[in-house]
Amino acid sequence: MLKNGEDVIKLIQSDENMMEIIKTASTLNLPDWWICAGFVRSKIWDTLHGFTKRTETPDVDVIFFDEQNCDENVEKELEIKLKNSMPNIPWSVKNEARMHIINNLSPYTSSEDAISKFPETATALGVKLDKDNNLILTAPWGVDDAINLEVKPTPFFTETKELAAVYEKRIIEKNWKSIWPRIKVHHIE
Repeated sequence: MLKNGEDVIKLIQSDENMMEIIKTASTLNLPDWWICAGFVRSKIWDTLHGFTKRTETPDVDVIFFDEQNCDENVEKELEIKLKNSMPNIPWSVKNEARMHIINNLSPYTSSEDAISKFPETATALGVKLDKDNNLILTAPWGVDDAINLEVKPTPFFTETKELAAVYEKRIIEKNWKSIWPRIKVHHIE
């Protein structure tokens, strides 16, 4: 059913609620913005598991990259704007130009660079509307792992024992297999 990134885009385009969320986020006109992570991955896994109802996500991650304004209060104001438009959505807005500090990492160069350094390849996905309102997908490590129901660390999370430990801890805490039993989790040796 899902073979590539184009299929993922079509899947999301066919989901009116997801498209409304994406269109609402686009109204903020943020620089280098994406809706990412579980918003995209969960849709893929729900579909592949034959779920007719969307799995509830703890948040809808809207990220952007603005080195000129790294004030966390700006993010909170943007969340309020989104909540005013769609109050039932658990919005989370983060400026990736400052998130490296929170994550104790080297600075990111863009939102896509930040996405490439998410812990799991199946989560390192983002969608947004381009200037012509076409839905586009970023997948720095491709969509194969998400489509094949495989949870693997991104290369970044295999670089040190500390990062590998973060990946392994997330696998335990997220407990995705209890929601999507067909996924295969790969551990770092």
